[in-house]
Amino acid sequence: MVAALAATRLEAVLIGNAAAAIQGAPVTTVDFDFMFPATPVNLAKLKRFAGHLEALVLRPYYPVSAFYRVMNDDRGLQVDFMPVIHGIKSFNSLRSRAGKLELAGHSLWVASLPDIIASKRAAARPRDLAVLEVLEKTLREKKRQAMPRA
Repeated sequence: MVAALAATRLEAVLIGNAAAAIQGAPVTTVDFDFMFPATPVNLAKLKRFAGHLEALVLRPYYPVSAFYRVMNDDRGLQVDFMPVIHGIKSFNSLRSRAGKLELAGHSLWVASLPDIIASKRAAARPRDLAVLEVLEKTLREKKRQAMPRA
């Protein structure tokens, strides 16, 4: 998936439980969530991204939502792309606080834990609220570990 993002130069930031898990939060997920700018150029890149993964691009909530789902049932792959995420002002603001992670020789933008927490709090779905305490505890622990020791 990271190689496909790199090959297509799709502009996106990983957010949600997968992004939290990469940062050490003890959470699980069955999909990958990305925020992305839904520009015509990026939408063309999204189609090429799906092609690299032999997947389909679906619009399950169209016309109510600008949500895009990339799926390959044979591989059990589900990757969601959203141009708007509750609690996040804009893609540019999210990326300005995101970290860049190197995976398999490719870069992946990963949302900050405070942004993941803000998005889950704003979404207020039961499944999001259920992980808030774990995410907040992980953030406190990361801050504690980052403090210089006297």
